[in-house]
Amino acid sequence: MRIIINGENEEIQEGITLLELISGRGLDPRTVVAELNRNIIAGEDFAAVRLNPDDSLELLHFVGGG
Repeated sequence: MRIIINGENEEIQEGITLLELISGRGLDPRTVVAELNRNIIAGEDFAAVRLNPDDSLELLHFVGGG
């Protein structure tokens, strides 16, 4: 199925959760902020949120350093 991730059309597995998508990209869910269809999703809800065709997702990943 197709969704928009960070402004780019992408094909993803149907029925995937937000947590599965984030983890599958090698990101640590504890350091990710997700906005799905203009709504911020709390980190503790990532596993319960299923992505749907034509969703629009923005992911921000924070890294530490100096």
